Amino acid sequence: MKLARCARQPYGECLAKDTMIELYLDPSCPFCVAVTDHLEKNKIPYTPKELSIYSDSEVRRQLIALGGKRQVPFLHHPERNVLMYESADIIAYADEHGRG
Repeated sequence: MKLARCARQPYGECLAKDTMIELYLDPSCPFCVAVTDHLEKNKIPYTPKELSIYSDSEVRRQLIALGGKRQVPFLHHPERNVLMYESADIIAYADEHGRG
């Protein structure tokens, strides 16, 4: 699957259709902002899954179902069955696996 190009959007999001990497994030989280800034700077496409960790939503329920807790940022790479917390680990993984 070829990754789509990303385009700068509000809240540090990179919107890309049919990307492999999904990133669960809260725009008020500084660790999420650090990850999205890195992804955008390096043109690594991803699908943002924006939520508030304090408010119930479908996206928050998906996050908890996948990872078991409401911590963000959280990376989900369905094609490789990868689930990952921690911003430094997410950045390293995206650098290695996030480009087409």
